[in-house]
Amino acid sequence: MRSGVIAQKLGMTRVFNDGGEHVPVTVLKLDGCQVVAHRTKERNGYTALQLGIGRAKVKNVSKAERGRFAIAEVEPKLKLAEFRVEESDLLPVGAEITADHFVVGQFVDVTGTSIGKGFAGPMKRWNFGGLRATHGVSLSHRSHGSTGGRQDPGKTFKNKKMAGHMGAERVTTLNLKVIQLDIERGLILVEGAVPGVAGGWIQVRDAIKRALPKDAPQPGKYRLANSAEAPAEADAASDTGAQA
Repeated sequence: MRSGVIAQKLGMTRVFNDGGEHVPVTVLKLDGCQVVAHRTKERNGYTALQLGIGRAKVKNVSKAERGRFAIAEVEPKLKLAEFRVEESDLLPVGAEITADHFVVGQFVDVTGTSIGKGFAGPMKRWNFGGLRATHGVSLSHRSHGSTGGRQDPGKTFKNKKMAGHMGAERVTTLNLKVIQLDIERGLILVEGAVPGVAGGWIQVRDAIKRALPKDAPQPGKYRLANSAEAPAEADAASDTGAQA
């Protein structure tokens, strides 16, 4: 199980495939997504990576948090998130995950906070049909009607679909296809819509219901602060040169 990433949603656009058909895509940006800390079974009871993204002002970060970032030797981050991984898939602290962590054509699961709609009626919130336009219905055409029985059960059950707060909740969209990658600018273009507002933080991970492509880098694609490529790739390149 590889680590996911934290990205920023920039908005939607479209690209054209080889057949001339336009494909709607959402643009996600990776800007300084770094490993901040490890979570291990010995110390925490589970294995995970804590990632951070964005640049926070030092004055807005507590002294304890500044100490944690100093230990990891990374700048203070605006957004933190954890991703469960296998022990063999732990990336070094301080490593910056790049856009080619994913490959074109693979499927990903995307999690974000949906756009808040405030208080919404049942027609907007649950797609109810509303009441009749005539025959005694007065001033309540968009209401939900009866919400319970009579003396039995004598109450409205919990989770009944009614008017109420809509949006501003955690939403996960499964199986979105990666259409394009821009490694230099750290952009990931995924097919379809992604929950959340433009500028919001999005979590992207390998799809759990689809097989991981064979050419996906293991345990991931990253670069260190003082290196342009991951150590494993640099070792492989040196071994190839030695054999040549």
